[in-house]
Amino acid sequence: MNFQKITLREKIGYGFGDAASSMFWKIFGMYSLFFYTDVFGITAAAAGTMFLVARLWDSFFDVFVGIISDRTKTRWGKYRPFLLWFAIPFAVMGVITFFTPNFSQSGKLVYAYITYSLMMIVYSLINVPYASLLGAISGDPKQRNSLSSYRMSFAFIGSFVTFMLLQPLIDFFSKTFDSQSVSQTAKAVESSVSTSPIGWVMGVGTIGIICVVLFLLCFSWTKERVTQIESDENVSVKQDLKNLFRNAPWWILVATGLAALLFNAVRDSVAIYFFRDYVKVNYKMAGTGWDMTTIYFLVGQAANLIGVMAAPSISAKYGKKKTYMIAIMIAGILSTGFYFIPNNIVWILIFQFTISLFAGYVLPLLWSMFADIVDHQELLTGRRATGLIFSSSSMSQKLGWALGSAMSGWILAAFKYAPDAVGQTSQTLFGEHIMISLIPAGCCLLAVIGMLFYPLSDKKVKENTELLNQKRNSAKDIITNKK
Repeated sequence: MNFQKITLREKIGYGFGDAASSMFWKIFGMYSLFFYTDVFGITAAAAGTMFLVARLWDSFFDVFVGIISDRTKTRWGKYRPFLLWFAIPFAVMGVITFFTPNFSQSGKLVYAYITYSLMMIVYSLINVPYASLLGAISGDPKQRNSLSSYRMSFAFIGSFVTFMLLQPLIDFFSKTFDSQSVSQTAKAVESSVSTSPIGWVMGVGTIGIICVVLFLLCFSWTKERVTQIESDENVSVKQDLKNLFRNAPWWILVATGLAALLFNAVRDSVAIYFFRDYVKVNYKMAGTGWDMTTIYFLVGQAANLIGVMAAPSISAKYGKKKTYMIAIMIAGILSTGFYFIPNNIVWILIFQFTISLFAGYVLPLLWSMFADIVDHQELLTGRRATGLIFSSSSMSQKLGWALGSAMSGWILAAFKYAPDAVGQTSQTLFGEHIMISLIPAGCCLLAVIGMLFYPLSDKKVKENTELLNQKRNSAKDIITNKK
């Protein structure tokens, strides 16, 4: 089989798209719960419910975006135009979302629901077509695996940049524009992250400008090559959905991906609280403004990146399914061990590194397997619904973060977390402890169980690719003969 070689420039350009997405996604995943409770000023339970409601319905909006992008026709292709159209709205909505209005409690809650929901809509309109682009750049499973690895590598680089810049930016703008940048409440609980509203909105705005540039480079440096075999592309939405719901590997991968993302969501959401309340290491690295929470995040992202970069070579040797299962299983075992280690920063960082290393193998394999499902469904139905299938992967991602963030808020509330307290109770500390260890470990177990039933082995994927290549060549021959 002869496939056009994807250049390094195009791989980097494709990676830029997820770098931009991840820069904002990490802000929402790791900082938003803290922002809403300690800066914006609503309760943990209210924030958790808001996350669930906003992301739940938006998860199904992803499917709508996938259907629309599959039917989009422009001179730039089906999926790339969305990067151009929504890059600036993406950054603008991020700033609006992290703005704190001078409203009553009920007014703030309404504002949070509206702005957070709109942010998730804009995120879908740019991220679902971006994810679908993986299936349109190349039809070669090996090249898609490489593209997926570049994508996830740049995603973690983007996250790394967010962790390096966000807290120093917030602190800088807080000190520059807000003389009362650290409230008495924040001092009482020894918060290491500024609670100044203007610091947050300006910090997020700066990150947003970087995201716009990266999205535009992704649009400019990539190209769509894989097209629909069938001449009739006007298949009904109902038929596309019917084909999808009959696709057993799709159901299994969505469920497995959901469990894996729950693992990340719960661990990430509680980290700021865990370090401030449980670890209580009052330290900032000289010259950077990074506290121990930021260092913890950076160590995790560095380990994730190593795992992502190693995933293609390891999965090429052992297979995607086996690599996925072993990696998520080890991450679960180590997360269980995290509960029993001493309250010592060295032990905590060692376990954070090793857990994140094995978790890093998982996401690039997950996205690459969704591309395999696109081929599998096309072979069965003759319809290449790339956007619809990749929107489902985005849906599982958002559902995982929705449930994870909601669970985090509810669990904190159930264990009596109080933002204004000088110190948290032993009950609250226990809740934070299991949220960063045992609960994520349970999510890993669910992911392993789901993957046991996944039927698309590497052998089966290779067979599908060969059959599709034969069909495409036959279709080209027929068109050429007619001419």
